[in-house]
Amino acid sequence: MTHEATGPDPSTIHVPVMAARVVELLSPALDHPDAVYVDGTLGMAGHAELMLTANPQARLVGIDRDRDALDLASRRLAPFGARVHLARARFDELGRVLDDAGIATIDAALFDLGLSSLQIDRADRGFAYRVDAPLDMRMDTRSELTAARVLNEYSPGDLVRVLRDYGEEKQATRIVRAIVAEREREPFTDSARLVDLILRAIPAAVRTKTKGNPAKRTFQALRIEVNGELEALSTVLPVMLGRMGPAARAAVLAYHSLEDRIVKQVFTAATSDSAPAGLPVVPDEMAARFVPLTRGAEKPDAAEIAENPRSASARLRAIERIRPDVAPSAGSRHGHRRGGRR
Repeated sequence: MTHEATGPDPSTIHVPVMAARVVELLSPALDHPDAVYVDGTLGMAGHAELMLTANPQARLVGIDRDRDALDLASRRLAPFGARVHLARARFDELGRVLDDAGIATIDAALFDLGLSSLQIDRADRGFAYRVDAPLDMRMDTRSELTAARVLNEYSPGDLVRVLRDYGEEKQATRIVRAIVAEREREPFTDSARLVDLILRAIPAAVRTKTKGNPAKRTFQALRIEVNGELEALSTVLPVMLGRMGPAARAAVLAYHSLEDRIVKQVFTAATSDSAPAGLPVVPDEMAARFVPLTRGAEKPDAAEIAENPRSASARLRAIERIRPDVAPSAGSRHGHRRGGRR
């Protein structure tokens, strides 16, 4: 996909998070002709530009649902010419995008979750609670569900679920009670009114103990619901693992505990043997297909946080494929000793 892009220079408004570490982790898998690098959350292409520069034999498949981001990314990546293939899609459509491009396996992949600087800084997108804006929050403007529709049309029970599950909001019942009463008077259309309602609904004693704006958790919950973020993440990670070729590497940057928990669970399962405990030799079909490249979740250092405060909540996990998927075979004698080097 190509775009005629206009607007600000993306390189001046976007600082990719933990960029040097991402390049270090993924580049060893791209040091061969026609290597395929997938950026499943392309944004303004900060990571992609660095990866293509560091790996001149690699080509990029860049995916994003946000047309504005793709427009800016296409301009930023124009110097790389035919090495770049962009697709407007949700990242959980990875399999279809690769099939459409005639790509069976990939060599490296990155998913940088959460919001891009473009989405945060564009007031009209409605993601930020610090400025008054329409309650939109769609990453893909082709979608019909907006934050306003969630607030005005969801049942009280569903609203409580959204705030509790996706915002981890302990005051969800109080906030929803206030939302329901207020929407009967007048439907919600803008963010300032919602922020004011949240501040009034939460007890003063709770507000004083809250770090940051008390509306943050509700806005996070609405954004996740509108864009189906956690469902998409749970869907795409197994697809990504299945498409990774020999010695392929993948990294995920998560920005809150809900995302990171999903990544941790999937990566832990992928890097663990499935053989019963106590079995001295693990059959090949039960041996882990991947190994971790990070010890737990890595965090940005103090210098990066000082330069880019938005990176503070980032958590980076990465894995490498060490074995192909194999079908179980009865009576297989091949395997590795448990506790041995993989």
